Amino acid sequence: MERMHYSQNPMPASPELGAGEPALETGDPSGSDRGGVRPGIWNRLRNTANHPNGLTIIRIAAIPLILLLFSFPASPFMAFLAALMFSCAAFTDYLDGFWARRQGKVTFLGKVLDPVADKLLTSSAFIMLAAHGWVSAWMVCVIVGRELAITGLRSVIAGKGVDISASRLGKLKTGFQIAAIIPLMIHYPLLALDCQAIGQILIWIALGFTVWSGVDYFIKFKRLV
Repeated sequence: MERMHYSQNPMPASPELGAGEPALETGDPSGSDRGGVRPGIWNRLRNTANHPNGLTIIRIAAIPLILLLFSFPASPFMAFLAALMFSCAAFTDYLDGFWARRQGKVTFLGKVLDPVADKLLTSSAFIMLAAHGWVSAWMVCVIVGRELAITGLRSVIAGKGVDISASRLGKLKTGFQIAAIIPLMIHYPLLALDCQAIGQILIWIALGFTVWSGVDYFIKFKRLV
């Protein structure tokens, strides 16, 4: 009788343990626990941002958001936000090169993708600026036309197995284009500065480097075309 009484005592306790233990130890096995999902997403984003090519992809992905913010030219606040977002995206151009050299991850894909991302970012911004009437359309035509021509030339060069790393002139061109776009996007006076006037000066300099670097590319690689 004692054995039967002893063996039956645990029976009512087991449902109580079964009800409490899974929630405390294993969580929701279906994966609906938000605490288990969020770390995975943030870890993937962090890993992407830590990889040079991942930063380049982030730069491309930021373009639609920049264009959305820049679709309200009558609002100085939205124009400033668009310029701020553009500045952050442009800064990843420096970061991906820095991480590639530091981590020893300079790849052929990175050499091809990085300048394409730069051209998409700057060309999109210039086209929107022209649409708002904040920069001359002919300047944008020259700049975007040069970018398309050089992209085609680089594709030919890459197909022949020649190094397609950005030249010094190309880097200066991109730097001045970015420097011109930021104040042009802000447009409105900021801290007593005439952003539009500053941008107009910088875009003339950027235009000079754009044409110069384009001609230099074709002269340097004309034998491969």
